[in-house]
Amino acid sequence: MIQLMPKWDQEQRGWQPLGGLPSRSFDCGFCGNRVASDSGWSSTSQDAMYICPHCTMPTLFIRNVKQFPGVAPGGGIEGVPQAVGEAYEEARDAMAAGSNTASVLMSRKLLMNIAVAQGADEGKTFVEYVEHLAKDGYVPPNGKGWVDHIRSKGNEATHEVKIMSAEDAKELITFTEMLLRFIYEFPTRVPAPPSTP
Repeated sequence: MIQLMPKWDQEQRGWQPLGGLPSRSFDCGFCGNRVASDSGWSSTSQDAMYICPHCTMPTLFIRNVKQFPGVAPGGGIEGVPQAVGEAYEEARDAMAAGSNTASVLMSRKLLMNIAVAQGADEGKTFVEYVEHLAKDGYVPPNGKGWVDHIRSKGNEATHEVKIMSAEDAKELITFTEMLLRFIYEFPTRVPAPPSTP
């Protein structure tokens, strides 16, 4: 049998050999699928590492509660420019790792990336980027308050001694996901008008 964990680690942390565990359903932080597994390792400290039956990657549950890696909120979006997509994925990945303040900061930066991708000049102030998005119709009706909310949370994360919560990070990712779908994905789904003879 292949030794998947270093022997010293198994011994020091009280891990038992790979084997059967009580079945557990979870969202895999690697492949994003909802799975159920009963294969993995358990420890004497109530920690367990389950193997995803879809991608075969391990997911750790500490004290049977905290999951590593966590699940990135939001979903993939079609038609997004590379720089914008990378900023969005970084915000999602930061939250999945439990780095909520970093996620909030990336959501704020994401608005700047979107504005530049939609024609705003680089080197402007954040307020100018927000105004560009709103003035040129990239923010849906009644959405400017959400953009201001992202600005406000981003300012708190940047300029105040304050740690952002998972709720803060998730609501900003939810809004930026909606904004990205509105700007990039939905327009690509509209069928092309029939050509005139």
